[in-house]
Amino acid sequence: MNKTNTYEQIIIEELEKYANDWNKNDTPVRTQAIIDTKGKHYQLVRLGWKTDSDYVHYCVFHFDIIDGKVWIQENRTDILIAEHLVKNGINKQDIVLGLLPPHVRKDTEYAAA
Repeated sequence: MNKTNTYEQIIIEELEKYANDWNKNDTPVRTQAIIDTKGKHYQLVRLGWKTDSDYVHYCVFHFDIIDGKVWIQENRTDILIAEHLVKNGINKQDIVLGLLPPHVRKDTEYAAA
């Protein structure tokens, strides 16, 4: 299995784990993993009616694989998702914190781009 396929599998497993865990809660708001293996885009979204008049729909995590690197495009949690990806086998130098401005990325322990 090549690096991109390995990274894709790690991302999918991580998103599915969160979706399964969060959907065990007794809440009308559901969590869905959205997987685009052809385009190399991966998201975890929350959606549903919290109350009769409060509908939610938002992206929790968004990853892309671009040129063999995992780009973290969104993280709306306090989970250090990059660390989870490293623990599961993704090289730090293959993770780009795309949600940070480009001039700040060079100061992280991850790839600048």
